[in-house]
Amino acid sequence: MRAFALLVSAAALGACAHLPPPKPAAAPAAGTIAQIYYWRAKPGKFDEYTRYVTDIAEPIDAEAQRNGAFLAVTTFVTRDTTSAWTHMRLFVLRDSLQLREMSAKLDAAGVKLEPDSVKRRIRGEYSATLRESAGRATVAILR
Repeated sequence: MRAFALLVSAAALGACAHLPPPKPAAAPAAGTIAQIYYWRAKPGKFDEYTRYVTDIAEPIDAEAQRNGAFLAVTTFVTRDTTSAWTHMRLFVLRDSLQLREMSAKLDAAGVKLEPDSVKRRIRGEYSATLRESAGRATVAILR
């Protein structure tokens, strides 16, 4: 039985030795800068603001990204009460030209997903009840 197990193991290793090496994953488009927005959820609004980000902001982001507004976006959250922010949104951008165009493309995505200007204004007023700006930064990405 032991000899059989060794034979099977040797055969498996030999088969693996003849497999082509795995192909590397396609590299994502390289970003050179990131725009970071820091938000602080208002007291008692952490979960509600988190839902706003996932239900409202992320679909707008996805539409804007399809139209070249940015390369990628990631949202970070913390419940650390000593932190200056609760939600950090990091947008990876190809270059400063893409950064200059990002805001207009995000706005256009919002209009596309909600053409009614009154509803968009109400949505903006609602978001203001959930959070306040805690800052922003444009940073270079080091590789």
